[in-house]
Amino acid sequence: MTSRERFLTAANCGALERPPVWIMRQAGRYLPEYRKLKESYSFTEMVKSPELATEVTLQPLRRYALDAAILFSDILVIPEAMGQPYHFRDTGGIGMDYVLETEAQIDALDEKNTGEKLIYMGHALQSIRKEMGMEKALLGFGGSPWTLAAYMTEGGSLKNCSSLKHMFYENRALFEKLMEKISTALIDLFLMQIEHGADALQMFDSAGAYCSARDYEEMSVKWMRRVIAALPKDFPVIIYAKGMAHHSASLIGAGAKVLSVDWTVDLPNFHNALPEGIAVQGNLDPSILDGTAERTIIETTRVLESMRGHKGHIFNLGHGILPTAKPENVAALVETITNFR
Repeated sequence: MTSRERFLTAANCGALERPPVWIMRQAGRYLPEYRKLKESYSFTEMVKSPELATEVTLQPLRRYALDAAILFSDILVIPEAMGQPYHFRDTGGIGMDYVLETEAQIDALDEKNTGEKLIYMGHALQSIRKEMGMEKALLGFGGSPWTLAAYMTEGGSLKNCSSLKHMFYENRALFEKLMEKISTALIDLFLMQIEHGADALQMFDSAGAYCSARDYEEMSVKWMRRVIAALPKDFPVIIYAKGMAHHSASLIGAGAKVLSVDWTVDLPNFHNALPEGIAVQGNLDPSILDGTAERTIIETTRVLESMRGHKGHIFNLGHGILPTAKPENVAALVETITNFR
């Protein structure tokens, strides 16, 4: 069974000897080879170069026996393609080149032909596939419409999403206009990623926890549902909704085939409550990888043992890997999973 088939089997809750393993944001600053490349190129230069994006994507796969390659990119390529670029602040964190505040600014956003504007991602996907062959799954991704709108209206790193929530409550028509534009752009991006070889997609609703429980459907879920409904039927989509695992029924209703959960969730109990055919991804605390290899092995084994006998588990971190993670701990994690039976 190829790793591509292993993913699809896991997503359909088939039984495997061990769970497939990949790590959210598995490329990055914790790897010395990445830091070396970063001395010569900016983050956005690497994202926009298919050759460099391929190199960065494959760096962790050369070190570790991961079962999937996750395209090196950023969710903020969508607002950039629509006319609102992003950058990294000298003091740390992400900044948008301007804050989205007025109806005129929203009207000026261009949601059309996003796939063409971001075709460098498609070329990177093709290049990655050529380099690694068909033995590993290849994942594309993007932010949820709500999360992208949050960054666009906050002007960068998220604080409390007050501007976007104010728009939702006080000017619903303008909110809907913005979300329609973002959803259209995201659909185009996802279709392009699928066309260029992505085996599955992950949608990050990282700002989902800023929504009230009562309004989560209208603020976020319905827009994710719209995006997924526009994709090929039954194409596997993973939804990671930070802090919103208690809305699993809504997320499944949006079309998620796999629910990714953070480390605050009791994984086996969560999985047991899911309907037949829905897989779970997670959920080691990424801060564990900052400590010792011994602790990494203990905590990784704990997650594995807790899910023993459960079909449809993809091992992952409960959030993106931290820059402070130790490469030797990632090696211990992957080796522990690889040897688990």
